[in-house]
Amino acid sequence: MRDGMTAPRHVSVAQSCAVEAGVAVADVASAVDPAGTAFVLVFVPNTLVLDDVARALGAQLGDVPVFGCTSAGQITQDGYTSDALLLMAFPKSRFRCASVLIEGLRPFSFSAIATAVEETQAGFRPCAGWNRLALLFTDGLSKQEDLLVSTLATVLPDIPVFGGSAGDGLDFAETFVLQDGRFHTDAAVLLMIETSLDVQGFSFDHFQPTGQQLIITRADPEERLVFEINGAPAAQEYARLVGCAREALSPEVFAENPILVHHEGNYFVRAVADATEDDALSFMAAIDDGVIMTLGCGEEMIDSLRTGLARESAAGERPDFILGFDCVLRRLEVEQKQLCRPVSEIFREARVLGFNTYGEQHRGVHMNQTFVGVAFFGPEDGKA
Repeated sequence: MRDGMTAPRHVSVAQSCAVEAGVAVADVASAVDPAGTAFVLVFVPNTLVLDDVARALGAQLGDVPVFGCTSAGQITQDGYTSDALLLMAFPKSRFRCASVLIEGLRPFSFSAIATAVEETQAGFRPCAGWNRLALLFTDGLSKQEDLLVSTLATVLPDIPVFGGSAGDGLDFAETFVLQDGRFHTDAAVLLMIETSLDVQGFSFDHFQPTGQQLIITRADPEERLVFEINGAPAAQEYARLVGCAREALSPEVFAENPILVHHEGNYFVRAVADATEDDALSFMAAIDDGVIMTLGCGEEMIDSLRTGLARESAAGERPDFILGFDCVLRRLEVEQKQLCRPVSEIFREARVLGFNTYGEQHRGVHMNQTFVGVAFFGPEDGKA
């Protein structure tokens, strides 16, 4: 247990900032009871050699199923961390799982994915009285999350799916998902989970629409590139709308000035990742010609974070822990505004554990600059 955070009772947690993979894995594996563990989640910083991580996990954990992904930062027992290997071990007494490795996301095959998921679900028989959910970890540079999460919403209409896109720090070079001792790119891992704990899923951001509308007038949807906004070169028009010089566009500017899309009564963030040399904008979620979007305006972040994480069970109990998928652009904004300490304190108080993502999935939608969480509520002391 660390200062400021009461240890969860229903998941074992460990972290290591060791720079050598074998040492880092040995550090975190010490928290795992292999005989009593249903599965392990691992979130890996881009400072570690992945092949070494995979070998060490196999050597240390044996037959324990291990899932996870590379990250753009971690949410540990200390709050925001940049270079920590984070491990969460889920006990057999409270959890069971089945997994699907979805390989070859490009080109996308709805039928192949649907068949694999349906077969896995059919073999994962329900346990009476337990709750079912799914976690999704996806190659964050595949540009297929929108299709994937909508496919899963169709195939699994009665199972809530929560996800985060794998990261690569701020390098945006390669991202990987982890299943049973191997790292995969151009792939996703779907983890079907049953738990005796009560579960509550949620998501929030801190943006409101402004009156500034943007019409996408030329785009390449497959590559998530926008060449023109309102009939003008996209980067130039975006810079004009947010009130900065074209050459001043940066990840920090994009983080503070997101573009929103309206869908089924809600606004979702479509974040800009970069501006290209030919004045196109590269987006982190689906985009298409003719889409009408709105420039977003940020609200106070600390209050929205505290409110968003204030979860309670029907009995008024706080979560035992929250598994969190937090967009890397939210973290950039936090760092730019020098809010890391108060944000980390809020995460510790709320018992949030997870990672910074290249995108988030919830309610059948892939989004950006959003916090997606799954709160797990433990039974009262003395109860099964």
